[in-house]
Amino acid sequence: MNRRIFIKTASSSGLSIASGALLSANERTVADIPFGKVEHVIQIWLGGGASQIDTWDPKKLGDAKSRKAGSYYPAIDTNMPGVQVCEHLKHCAGMMDKITALRTVNHDVIDEHAAATNRMHTGRNVSGTIVYPSIGSCVAHEKGAAAEGVPAYVVIGYPNIARGPGFLGAESGFLYLLDTAAGPAGLKRPDIISDTRQARRERLLKEMRKSAIENRKGKKIADYDTTVEASLKLTGPEFMSVFDLKSEKGDLRSQYGGEFGQRCLLARRLIQRGTRFIEVSHNMNFVNGTGWDTHNEGQLNQHILIQELDRAMSTLITDLENHQLLDKTLIVVNTEFGRPASFDGRGGRGHQGTAFSVVLAGGGLKHTGAYGETDDLSKTVLENPVTVPDLFATVHASMGIDPAKELYDGDRPIPITDRGKPIHALLA
Repeated sequence: MNRRIFIKTASSSGLSIASGALLSANERTVADIPFGKVEHVIQIWLGGGASQIDTWDPKKLGDAKSRKAGSYYPAIDTNMPGVQVCEHLKHCAGMMDKITALRTVNHDVIDEHAAATNRMHTGRNVSGTIVYPSIGSCVAHEKGAAAEGVPAYVVIGYPNIARGPGFLGAESGFLYLLDTAAGPAGLKRPDIISDTRQARRERLLKEMRKSAIENRKGKKIADYDTTVEASLKLTGPEFMSVFDLKSEKGDLRSQYGGEFGQRCLLARRLIQRGTRFIEVSHNMNFVNGTGWDTHNEGQLNQHILIQELDRAMSTLITDLENHQLLDKTLIVVNTEFGRPASFDGRGGRGHQGTAFSVVLAGGGLKHTGAYGETDDLSKTVLENPVTVPDLFATVHASMGIDPAKELYDGDRPIPITDRGKPIHALLA
């Protein structure tokens, strides 16, 4: 064997061995993940930055007037020994065996709401070269709708790019509505449009779509046409009936509470129809003037928001359980960052990304009431840190999606999470 053949043979063998070792490692990693059987996700979004020390991770009481750091509200015991929550979460306190507060979620984005919102929706920082998809779009892309004639992904609240499909394209986008009574924007036919007029419009649209596809080739046009086709199917009476909340029993509707509660009820109805991922926004600014962004006087009426969340979330858990959907549905209570234990000059709180709470409920998880531990001021993680990629990996793994799977932006491979590792202790 001459030198050239020897080097070529040795290199090929080494590459083969290395590739085999790498493949085996990847296979072992996937094999080690205890994939769950979740079929749907309802993400409750607390826009503004919910204070973990005033909700799911209470500490010793502080005092806003004297600016003594600590919790704003007293803590109460739950049905899980050793786990306490804020006094205004009294309904959820009685069902913490179905809930886990991840108290040690953390990231390094603290001073800008839009950037932190993007981080908690896409799992990554904003990039100048890639528009990353949201977790809702990733789930829609991987799982699709669970039934024909329904959207895979719905946003009940204000849409923005952080919630969008990014490089996955319009097919993995969302349907959105701002008001439960009005239904999805653009889908409800105005009363003045007769069946005959609607038929003429659809014939014209069909010709325009055909012309666009023939004259302008490309993925974006194809994706847009697919979206138009799906939208036309969603305008029919079968799907639109899901928004008729009046068909629900009155006592159940009243148990859910106001508009935010009605959004949660609608989420359950969408789950029943086959929607995979729903985001329900709860940042009702008219209640305390600021929503969850409790600077200054916003802190004073924060308890009203917490009570609304408690009422609607506990009712949603019970309602899903009564419909035998709780083990199939993962509830994620998410927010862009937390709040420090210290108070500002007007009694409110600033921003904190070093430690905050994201809550998981249902989904067949091994719930412990709380996971992870922070210091006396809920500022520093002491035990079991949870990165944002870890959070996303846990959600994906609960749905049977490999958190290390690669998606593609053109020819460029992009892992579905940023090297996230699922929380094994929670997965069944």
